[in-house]
Amino acid sequence: MTDGTLDQAAHGALRREPHDALAADVVRVLSPEGQLLTDDAGVTDEEALVLYRAMVRTRIIDERAVLLQRQGRIGFHIGSLGEEATVLGSVHAMRPIDWMFPCYREFGGALHRGMPLQRYFDNLFGNTNDPAKGRQMPDHWTYRQAQVGSVSSPIGTQITQAVGFAWAARLRKDPLVAMVYFGDGATSSNEFHSGLNFAGVFKTPNVFICRNNGWAISVPTERQTASETFAAKGVAYGIPGVRCDGNDVFAVVKTTREAVLRAVRGDGPTLIEALTYRMSGHSTSDDASRYRPEEQMGSWTALDPIRRLRLFLEERGSWSTQDQTSLEEQVAAELRPVIEAAEKSAPPALETLFEDVYATLPWHLQEQRAELLAGPRAKGH
Repeated sequence: MTDGTLDQAAHGALRREPHDALAADVVRVLSPEGQLLTDDAGVTDEEALVLYRAMVRTRIIDERAVLLQRQGRIGFHIGSLGEEATVLGSVHAMRPIDWMFPCYREFGGALHRGMPLQRYFDNLFGNTNDPAKGRQMPDHWTYRQAQVGSVSSPIGTQITQAVGFAWAARLRKDPLVAMVYFGDGATSSNEFHSGLNFAGVFKTPNVFICRNNGWAISVPTERQTASETFAAKGVAYGIPGVRCDGNDVFAVVKTTREAVLRAVRGDGPTLIEALTYRMSGHSTSDDASRYRPEEQMGSWTALDPIRRLRLFLEERGSWSTQDQTSLEEQVAAELRPVIEAAEKSAPPALETLFEDVYATLPWHLQEQRAELLAGPRAKGH
């Protein structure tokens, strides 16, 4: 169920240096032209449509959030443009009982697992309905009801959290799997070493998803590690490392399902390196003029995971231009009232600054809260 390498055009766009070639162990199911490379896609026709709709929805939401930030209506957005197959394919392979520990590009996965769209946009605007009460940056969300952990900006911290969670589940004999996402840059963090070392020793039920999009914020892969692959890093910890074409949603589903089953059997964790490509800046804080130059657009089109899946569906007669137009209109109609409601909602109340830290607020913070609510005139200013 493997193929040699991506075609030469895609290879050139996916990797920045000629020597940084894709290994022969990259799991692939669907070619860049949407053709099956195996006898079985590994997903049903209905699943393929569900995945495609979710990927398109994610991209439209992504693009709308960028527009909101450029208009000054939200302060920040970090998207998943070009990485939708890695995110949606892996989340689709999870069971309802399993937990997702995101990095920050996985909002599409959280929505796919049931996080309400309104809750997501309330977080982007940081309004009074945001469960984080505006304290977190936009795109730092959580949704416990769908087994989705919270996003945190420090690199790699979610890795040790997911391992600890999985270890606790094993001690309690809960048959769940904790899947954790991180970028290639996080493999240089202390948390990566500590998390994988513990997981390897105690065979915790984890699936580690490394989104290798070619860059760690602004550092290319060849400046990040001298290892031949990121998947190879699992070997030192006694953890199998698998590479898959992260722009091939069927390959991601297949690889992740096998890793989940391995963890459920009690055989321990798996490190998956999903080779994808970041088709935009690290976040909206980047200089947008540095991305999407015209000479690269052709290569990016060949890598686009949504285009690849659409070609597959069209070949099977499961999708049409009319279907595409209808879906895009449906998502646009879904977004309008959600954004309007989020934008009209008031900011969090001032007194919420003092909540959610202490069960009983200490006396000195009670005084500070009273002074804040009284305002400057109460002190004679």
